[in-house]
Amino acid sequence: MARQPGPGDRPTVKDVALAANVSPTTVSRVLAGNYPVSTATRARVMKAVRELDFVINAQARALGGGNTKTVAFIVHDLVGPSHAYVGQGVERQATAEGRLCLVCTTHGDPQRERELIDVMREQQAEAVVMVGGGSNDEAYVEQMIQTARALDKSGSRLVLCGRPPLGSDVPATVVEYDNEGGAFAMTSYLISLGHRDIVFLGAGEPGYTTIDGRFRGFVRAHESHHIPVAPQRRATIPFDRESGYLATRDLLAGGRTFTAIFAVTDVVASGALVALREAGLRVPEDVSLVGYDDIPLALDVTPTLTTVHVDHEELGRTAVRLALHREQHALSQHTVIGTHVVIRDSAGPPPRAV
Repeated sequence: MARQPGPGDRPTVKDVALAANVSPTTVSRVLAGNYPVSTATRARVMKAVRELDFVINAQARALGGGNTKTVAFIVHDLVGPSHAYVGQGVERQATAEGRLCLVCTTHGDPQRERELIDVMREQQAEAVVMVGGGSNDEAYVEQMIQTARALDKSGSRLVLCGRPPLGSDVPATVVEYDNEGGAFAMTSYLISLGHRDIVFLGAGEPGYTTIDGRFRGFVRAHESHHIPVAPQRRATIPFDRESGYLATRDLLAGGRTFTAIFAVTDVVASGALVALREAGLRVPEDVSLVGYDDIPLALDVTPTLTTVHVDHEELGRTAVRLALHREQHALSQHTVIGTHVVIRDSAGPPPRAV
């Protein structure tokens, strides 16, 4: 009779092998799924696994040449709604593919980001999905290039979701959206309504890819219509409601005249809306207000928010699908998802001069 582990013992591969009357090598092959094994043998091994409540060790599986069937999702935080919807897409596609999804947050700390990637590489995660804008800093980009190559050597894959590519020769899957194009279209829409003094609200630190892309679209729209870009208050703020509120309040206190605000996200726009109301300004009769992302919040505010639509969940789903099946999608490892303007009630023509 096979030895039954004691109450405090953790079952081993040898215990499973004894219970199934096979060799430990056969047990490893069944669990890894990388070697042909007869149906009857596989059934005996899996029966022993269930009876012994055996838990497969991820490191042992990786050393045996298998993988942990894990997708890692690394993001700045879980509070931002757009990131949450990308994460939902990542998780749903990972589940559909029979993978476990691990969620990790960096809180904006580059050192923590590196540490998390290293842990996922050691764990043999099939894909490491980086969500949200990264930095254009030369040292950071070089570090990400080395990270992509290290993951590739270990059989894993770096996936940049909502970030630009690192270079044509870098082994990474890139799924981004037309960040600059969306901002160009929105700014052009405001200009078509007659606005000539538009505030770009919510600038991040220079080199932050998402915000830089949106600001480039904002500037390019002005240039294409031969309109000077009014001086922008490029102060660094977190992209939350409170920051949008405070930045708009400061803007109004500074005495600058403007007819429209292009908030860098819908959440920032929601804070700006409160500040405008407190100042006695009507939206859109006195000031037009638009956002970016088209999260459900855009429909919950009054007036409903004109914004740029991004299919965040599809962004996450596509990232996982292309990374896990990169051999079948070799020609589409860099994919750009389109954006478009959603016109609602928060933007209109500028007020007429009295």
